Amino acid sequence: MHPLTYLLYFHLRSRSCPCHHGSSEKLTGPSEAAGPAITGGEECPVWWLRYPVEIRKYEYDPNFAIRGLHYDVQRAVLMKIDAFHYIQLGTVYRGLSVVPDEEVIEMYEGSHVPLEQMSDFYGKSSHGNTMKQFMDIFSLPEMSLLSCVNEYFLKNNIDYEPVHLYKDVKDSIRDVHIKGIMYSAIEADIEKYICYAEQTRAVLAKLADHGKKMFLITNSPSSFVNKGMKYIVGKDWRDLFDVVIVQAEKPNFFNDKRRPFRKVNEKGVLLWDKIHKLQKGQIYKQGNLYEFLKLTGWRGSKVLYFGDHIYSDLADLTLKHGWRTGAIIPELRSELRIMNTEQYIQTMTWLQTLTGLLEQMQVHRDAESQLVLQEWKKERKEMREMTKNFFNTQFGSLFRTDQNPTYFLRRLSRFADIYMASLSCLLNYDVSHTFYPRRTPLQHELPAWSDRAPTFRLPLLQEAHAK
Repeated sequence: MHPLTYLLYFHLRSRSCPCHHGSSEKLTGPSEAAGPAITGGEECPVWWLRYPVEIRKYEYDPNFAIRGLHYDVQRAVLMKIDAFHYIQLGTVYRGLSVVPDEEVIEMYEGSHVPLEQMSDFYGKSSHGNTMKQFMDIFSLPEMSLLSCVNEYFLKNNIDYEPVHLYKDVKDSIRDVHIKGIMYSAIEADIEKYICYAEQTRAVLAKLADHGKKMFLITNSPSSFVNKGMKYIVGKDWRDLFDVVIVQAEKPNFFNDKRRPFRKVNEKGVLLWDKIHKLQKGQIYKQGNLYEFLKLTGWRGSKVLYFGDHIYSDLADLTLKHGWRTGAIIPELRSELRIMNTEQYIQTMTWLQTLTGLLEQMQVHRDAESQLVLQEWKKERKEMREMTKNFFNTQFGSLFRTDQNPTYFLRRLSRFADIYMASLSCLLNYDVSHTFYPRRTPLQHELPAWSDRAPTFRLPLLQEAHAK
């Protein structure tokens, strides 16, 4: 077994479900409580590829990284990139330490990352693409593991090949899933990792009661799905779904026409019957979307498919098959909570005001005005750092850089028709509700800031000119 597989396994062991009174959401990410991430006793065979045993002393910080970050495989740096391929300075980390802006600019000859260096269509590093984009919940411990090992090597002046380290960690992630390590850990202590999802069951029951056809397509094995869904939704969970497909191997499920469906009986044994119809109450393994469409007739925009991985779940469906797609973004809940605080609203209001002042008053070229403008620029820079820290001290918001959408949000907007924190959000709407797209103002449609009558007293610059 891969040596780092055990390290990642103990990342997963430190994850738990922070259940509280009134909680009803399924949690699939790390808990808020930090725990030993790269520990696990002497049985952890880090020596198999000679990884230093001291690495196990690092603790997993679930608040270190956010999803959507890019990792430069060859340079071993983790960073946040906006929708236009620009690096957000101050969010580039080598190991657990921030890389100075000057070094980043020298490294990339500016702050723009060329298209050919970005991750490929599915966010992977392949075919010359030197960057990997971390998109799913499992990416959080993966990024922490990479950062901790990089940090150890750097602090101890150990010469290493970053590409090899990345591959070892990637293989560890694969092994944790393929070899069943994660599934066994969760099944052995399911209450620690998963909360009973009362509201999720309510959504499913509501849809079923109104005659909606529902299907489940998952990459997880049948035993894990059955045990998890019994705990999350109830023992009768299969009555709510018309079709259940396990070990689908998404995104290959959406593209590979060669794999037929197989029935899985109650004991988990694979049957050899040819599948002519997908029956309710039956569990199927593998298969492909083209056969699924043929057997069900569920096609086009009448289908609304939900997933939590923008690439593996949603991209192919919206681009190739015309399905409507919904993204589940759990981080949305905490970000909205922050955005609705008085402190955040006041900070953003003044930041926007300050930006408008700078844009309007930059025409004043006298020395005194320029001095005031420099003070405003300094204050604006400090406030932008403050707004980043509202969300995540290292990387800020999942959805925004300083002023632009993140690359994560760009891909989310491209592949998801709607997005929400959890399925329970649908309880706020009638089953016949239509979500109409909002008309997004284009840049030339927005009124110029200078055309708006200011409702505030212009500080400093007015006084300077008055004098």
